[in-house]
Amino acid sequence: MQAANRLQKALRTGSGLSFGAWQMLPGANHARTVARSGLDWICVDTEHGNIDDAAMHEAVAAIAGCGASPIVRVISNEGWMVKRALDAGAHGIVVPLLRTADDARQIVTSAKFPPKGTRGFGSPFPMGAFGNESSAEYLQQANDSLLTIIQIETKEALANVDAIAKVPGVDVLFVGPFDLGNNIGHPILDGTMHDELKTGVSKILKASVDNGKKAGIYCTSGEQSKMYADQGFHMVSPIQNYG
Repeated sequence: MQAANRLQKALRTGSGLSFGAWQMLPGANHARTVARSGLDWICVDTEHGNIDDAAMHEAVAAIAGCGASPIVRVISNEGWMVKRALDAGAHGIVVPLLRTADDARQIVTSAKFPPKGTRGFGSPFPMGAFGNESSAEYLQQANDSLLTIIQIETKEALANVDAIAKVPGVDVLFVGPFDLGNNIGHPILDGTMHDELKTGVSKILKASVDNGKKAGIYCTSGEQSKMYADQGFHMVSPIQNYG
């Protein structure tokens, strides 16, 4: 399974740099078009995108079939949402708007099979996203082969970022710069970040690296992606929202 998870392989190779994009609109052909662009991962956005549960299943399968890693951003930190995304075959989940280390531990618990977590087993679908593994192989390997990505985009999460980064099972801290700016009182209104927001972004990167995690950030252009890649971020999106 790990060999089929392109994003996980990229994060563990060399500089750990990976490139991705966001899918906001439904449609398997739309997903395939994005996935064939040469990117490592595509985030199927059920939080802000026009993507329901059925469309998520179709997108995940289409993306995986093209050799990219389907990552699903769930709507909120709810265990059943994490389960639905992983049962569809997602190579990882992105969870928004958490605030504390306990929130992060809850996410990890939802994403892992026992004894490491509480995820239920029984979906016939996820194996196909990993080269047609058997059910038994998926059960045995999933805990080490799927990525748990948590967004740091609230004032509370920024204050607790060091504790969050220490939580076992968290793989990536992902900056949501727009919500983070809103939550610390410095919204991004004209494409320009306030110095306090820039400091917060740097703090998240440092906490990630210091605790052996990877760091990601939502980007709005290729130029911005290069800037953050040069700073040491590992997940960047050079293409702004497909769709």
